[in-house]
Amino acid sequence: MTIKSLNDGGDLFRWALILISALVLLFIVTPMASMILHTGLPELFETASDSAVQRSIGRTLAIAFISTTIFSFGAVPLAYLMARKRFPGKNLIQGIIDLPVVIPHTAAGIALLGFLSRDSAVGRAAEWAGISFVNNSTGIALAMAFVSLPFMINAARDGFAAVPERLEKAAMTLGASRIRVLFTITIPLAWRSIVSGFIMMFARGMSEFGSIVIIAYHPMTAPVMIFERFNAYGLRYARPMALLFLMVSLAVFVLLRVVSTGRRLKD
Repeated sequence: MTIKSLNDGGDLFRWALILISALVLLFIVTPMASMILHTGLPELFETASDSAVQRSIGRTLAIAFISTTIFSFGAVPLAYLMARKRFPGKNLIQGIIDLPVVIPHTAAGIALLGFLSRDSAVGRAAEWAGISFVNNSTGIALAMAFVSLPFMINAARDGFAAVPERLEKAAMTLGASRIRVLFTITIPLAWRSIVSGFIMMFARGMSEFGSIVIIAYHPMTAPVMIFERFNAYGLRYARPMALLFLMVSLAVFVLLRVVSTGRRLKD
């Protein structure tokens, strides 16, 4: 076999990769491009000026961000435990963590509704404390967290697992406490994965529909309002809001990525 034939084979392989990648990207881009082409600017501006639409998008972003922030305080320690410790039933626990990703989200909503409804012990206790989960922003936040927590936990776990344990042991040998090592060595080195997990959890939460529509149809999040418009008036009426929410989501994710990238460059 000559060198020329090897080079030809390499070129063929490279072009095959480019073609396959282009087809996948085309599959992702085409539906969004079609939505843009079939939505006129007057329709988009009219939708953007609708106060109900503005409230639903703002509510979705706010609840998703608050839910992600609060539950991250529990997700990060669990991720550290899963990365650093060996114990019986660890694989079972990992399966439980991943379960919300694979079950139908309508089933997740039904499970949450049974757990949080006024007929359950948790629901009655919350009702006594003046908290309502059903048709309430609190229920929306819990639904978002339930389906999105695996993204945060798994990303942070991989980040912690990538930190060399010898660095932690060396610091403890020099007299640093375990908690000091965690906050001065482990978390700073795993920060990229934690931030990536935060962004993915936030993104998954704000896009959730199936479980939210069962627990809290009202107040409406953006995905629920898009569904209601489609169900009541059809594609033409729902498409402008879907495009608007897509544009807002893209802007938010780009901003989060820029902020996280800036942090990485400083580190």
